[in-house]
Amino acid sequence: MRIDFTPNPTLFPFESNWFDSSAGQMHYVDEGSGTPILLCHGNPTWSFLYRGIITRLRDRFRCVAVDYLGFGLSDRPKNYGYTIEEHARTTGELVDHLGLDGFIIMGQDWGGPVSTTVATRRADRVLGVVLGNTWFWPATASFRLFSRVMGSRFMQRKILEENFFVERIMPQASAKRLSEEEREHYRRVQPTPEVRRGIAEMPKQIIDATPLLERLSREVAAKLGSKPTLITWGMKDPAFRPKMISRMRQAFIDPLVIELTRAKHYIQEDAPEEIARRGREALRVGDPLGWPRDLRPDLDSPLVVRRRLARQLPRARTPHAVGAGCGPGRQRRGHHPRPRVSGNGKDPRALARPGRGPA
Repeated sequence: MRIDFTPNPTLFPFESNWFDSSAGQMHYVDEGSGTPILLCHGNPTWSFLYRGIITRLRDRFRCVAVDYLGFGLSDRPKNYGYTIEEHARTTGELVDHLGLDGFIIMGQDWGGPVSTTVATRRADRVLGVVLGNTWFWPATASFRLFSRVMGSRFMQRKILEENFFVERIMPQASAKRLSEEEREHYRRVQPTPEVRRGIAEMPKQIIDATPLLERLSREVAAKLGSKPTLITWGMKDPAFRPKMISRMRQAFIDPLVIELTRAKHYIQEDAPEEIARRGREALRVGDPLGWPRDLRPDLDSPLVVRRRLARQLPRARTPHAVGAGCGPGRQRRGHHPRPRVSGNGKDPRALARPGRGPA
């Protein structure tokens, strides 16, 4: 089933592309040239979420933003389960179809598990990792409770019949107040209960995708842990709390962490300019941008070896570590702080720690 909606070219100034996956036709955006970045969304969003980042990066990067089946302008196949495993498989098919090599993944919300699944299965082709307000490990009790509540008959009815995620969850989990036309771009790609099965399934996947998340909790560190990594985190996210940063960063060697002090969950809506600017700074090497091969971490260096050994020992809690649960300090009235940065913001070798992972 195709969604009958044409985005406003002023808000979404991109050409639509289509790919016939093994399960249905997928919509995606492919803008710019240079180092490819695979942009993966979460629930209940679509490639529209990345519009502010694409417009700021496409002069130096090839930005590929996908709509999973059941989301955005992609098909709603009848015999599709809308599971994270299926989304990762069909997104991977698109990556292979486009021949992406030396690419960077970027994922937020469910875009984290989807993009890291795609990446761990093609680790030799992955250049770097950008993640924000996401996870890739089995859910903790609070997330499992959310899954059970949203998977209940009552809430499934509200999600399907009242478009609950678009109408209630997104406004509460965004710092930015979307214009009515922007909200319509999220509403009109999910116009009826029949096409909202993908949105309704995702919260149930928090529990149902546990085998996949268990696998990712091991494979992300093992296969992607040495990749240069940028973590951008909305510090006012009501669900993905700052303490999760410390668990995520353990999966990578010296990740660069950007704290978006005013952003909530939907960081691409709340802070696209900051994410793009910081991303450009972090990736400002190579041709045209990206981490050059001669600056990738030396996996046999004493520093990396020590850190790998340290992962096998109990870790002491460090109360002053970035993401240890402390929010930003007091701010003067009228003061607009820049996001705090941990790691070396200039040396690409600081962009890359092996991991565990919601906290």
